[in-house]
Amino acid sequence: MDEETLNPEPHTVTSLANNNGDQPMPDAADQNLNSSGSDSDSDSDSASDSCEDLQQIQTLEDELATNPSNYDANVQYIKMMRKMADIEKLRRAREAMSKVFPLTPSMWQEWADDEVAMGSGAETFATVEKLYEQGVFDYLSISLWHDYLAFVRENDPSVKEASPAGISKARDLFERALTAAGLHVSEGSKIWEAYREFEQAILHTIDGTDTQAREKQIQRIRVIFQRQLSVPHGDMRSTLLAYKAWEMEQGIIVDTGCSDHDGISSHIASAYQKALEIYNARVCFEEKISQHDMPDEARLKQFMNYLKFEQSCGDPVRVQVLYERAITEFPIASQLWLDYTHYLDKTFKVGRIISNVYSRAVKNCPWVGELWVRYLLSLERGHASEKEIAAVFYKSQQCTFSTLDEYVDLFFTRIDGLRRRISCPFEGDHALDYSLLRDTFQSASDYLSPQMKNTDGLLRLYAYWARLELHLGKDIAAARGVWESLLKISGTMMEAWQGYIAMEIESGHVNEARSIYKRCFSKKFSGTGSEDICYLWLRFEREFGSLDDFDHAEQKVAPRLQELQLFRSKQEPQLTEERDNSFKKNVRDKRKQASDASEQPLAKRQKDAGQKKKKEYEVQNLAEQNEGTEMKAKGVKGVQSEMKEPVQEKTKVYADQCTAFVSNLNLKANNEHLHQFFSDVGGVVAIRILKDKFTGKSRGLAYVDFSDDAHLAAAVAKNKKTLLGKKLSIARSDPKRGKKEHGHTDQTGAASGSGEPHQRSDNVLLKGKNTFAVPRNVAALGWSTNKPKTEDPDDEKPKSNAEFRSMFLKG
Repeated sequence: MDEETLNPEPHTVTSLANNNGDQPMPDAADQNLNSSGSDSDSDSDSASDSCEDLQQIQTLEDELATNPSNYDANVQYIKMMRKMADIEKLRRAREAMSKVFPLTPSMWQEWADDEVAMGSGAETFATVEKLYEQGVFDYLSISLWHDYLAFVRENDPSVKEASPAGISKARDLFERALTAAGLHVSEGSKIWEAYREFEQAILHTIDGTDTQAREKQIQRIRVIFQRQLSVPHGDMRSTLLAYKAWEMEQGIIVDTGCSDHDGISSHIASAYQKALEIYNARVCFEEKISQHDMPDEARLKQFMNYLKFEQSCGDPVRVQVLYERAITEFPIASQLWLDYTHYLDKTFKVGRIISNVYSRAVKNCPWVGELWVRYLLSLERGHASEKEIAAVFYKSQQCTFSTLDEYVDLFFTRIDGLRRRISCPFEGDHALDYSLLRDTFQSASDYLSPQMKNTDGLLRLYAYWARLELHLGKDIAAARGVWESLLKISGTMMEAWQGYIAMEIESGHVNEARSIYKRCFSKKFSGTGSEDICYLWLRFEREFGSLDDFDHAEQKVAPRLQELQLFRSKQEPQLTEERDNSFKKNVRDKRKQASDASEQPLAKRQKDAGQKKKKEYEVQNLAEQNEGTEMKAKGVKGVQSEMKEPVQEKTKVYADQCTAFVSNLNLKANNEHLHQFFSDVGGVVAIRILKDKFTGKSRGLAYVDFSDDAHLAAAVAKNKKTLLGKKLSIARSDPKRGKKEHGHTDQTGAASGSGEPHQRSDNVLLKGKNTFAVPRNVAALGWSTNKPKTEDPDDEKPKSNAEFRSMFLKG
């Protein structure tokens, strides 16, 4: 059979220059033929260049020995090996880099060309064919696919001889190329044209007397034409005209009228018109992404806009091809890979296709932990073998991620997968041993514990481990060992002790839970944890223990709570001093702001005052919550007591926006009583009982802050309800109304009409004959009133006894 008819346009394999402008690597024969020419060069220049090259090569080899993941060093080393024509080192350098990084299409093409230039024969063909396969797997490249097809046509003996096996192999390769790149809008037509040329060459080899074979081959070419006309490509009109010309060559009379559709069947014309409309809708997007002078960020954004449009059209295959085009242009755009894999996960059901994309994603962006997590999940969905999943997990552990959470998610994903495969194996899966799960937990602990000591993440890991040891491994001793290991690492976390105790209670081991309480109740925990663990022990004994157990726990807990209360009381002066200093600083800042505000317009001063009131209210509520937490330690029988000497505190500022004023309180009522009284209402933020400044005793008045107006309204509705034998009077606190009616001066000496926030102290200073609770609509003795001054000048002069006597006689 004539080889020329199968290859009408022989493809000459040449070495492509890389991005740095390297020339093709000469083969061994070229080196020998040109050896005499090289001798004529300057010996001094050659020696100098050779010395510099050797020094640079040594530097690159040292760098790659310590850091094989240095991309630039790999590229430069390959470049130097090509320049030195060291074939073996060059091949090893390329193989090493391809294991760590995906090579660009130009690098694959360069490698294939060098291998072709260095040898020939069946062994070389198999090597180059494998290189092309790796290249088209890494990225979507029309030029690489085109060169691959040409290489097979020119160098595969079976294809050159047009044997049935060779023709079948070539057609399968062309169909693979069309599947991968046939929908490439701007360059996909090159694959279609190469396919038609191949089939046309086969037609020329068929004997003219074999009418049936020729007709079958003509129909095959016609189908390829029709398939191409139904796909949107650039220059579709040229394809249509070529099809009409080809039909005329086959003896089919085609009407060459004014319209392009003239002379073709209706279904071909309809498919062509639909494809043309699809192409016209994408022309603007194609023009934008083809502007290579545009900055990468702007060009990537144009790709994303194009992808959104394709997704809205609802053709998953077109979307996938466009994603492949974008990734070829921006291979290390991590968000692009995340979007691509997420789209595949929710759209495609073929596990192998998705897992292949993930394998390329983690090779391009190995520093993105989320890609590794999704990769493992994708393999599990595809029912991959444990060996394959374990290999991927091992590779992920060699990567460096930017956050600790990524390492945590990776370990948990692996653990979750093992748990599912052990507890619920899918059909045909080999049974896994539980020891594999235990080893993974241990590996996670060894890796994460140094960085996650006393964190919720480490607690979650160990709690998960202990639960699986108990329920899946059926080993209570191993579960206890897990908790004991955690306590050695994070023994100051009260939550770790609580988790251990909860497991024992869940398993029905009350005595073991009690022994853990005995071990931890005297330990020091952060915040109010030391008090909380004592109360939890008492609650545990109430619910699970006997009366003797409860009494024993109370005897242990009471001294501990006294000790903690004493410790808190010693810290109180320091805390008070810190609050005082903070208050003084705020006062100075307010004075400074007031002086600055006096020079500002009235509208701006009113706006700033409103914002200031809101901020002060929020800060005070937070302070009240902190104080309530600190006082939680007071409790358990005789341990609970009030402070005998009241603490002198500075005047606090309250906004009273959602506050209830409670009067007629029983003098023995405390914050806890009010909390219980309003428990059915809810929303209590803070409680302030007014106390006498000198005696520290309750005055029977209180302010209760609520989180919102709804809770406040419900609280006011409890007016006249009884607490500790006394009917309470509850009303909404309205400090503005009180100041307008009385016009009194507060304790700081500021006039009520000055516009300052409402102020009151828990310890009100009594003056003169004032009563301890003066209604707001009554002016008490000693309070200033805004009475008009007399206009009679005589009233201002002192009068003698005689003048008084005459006044009475006149009356």
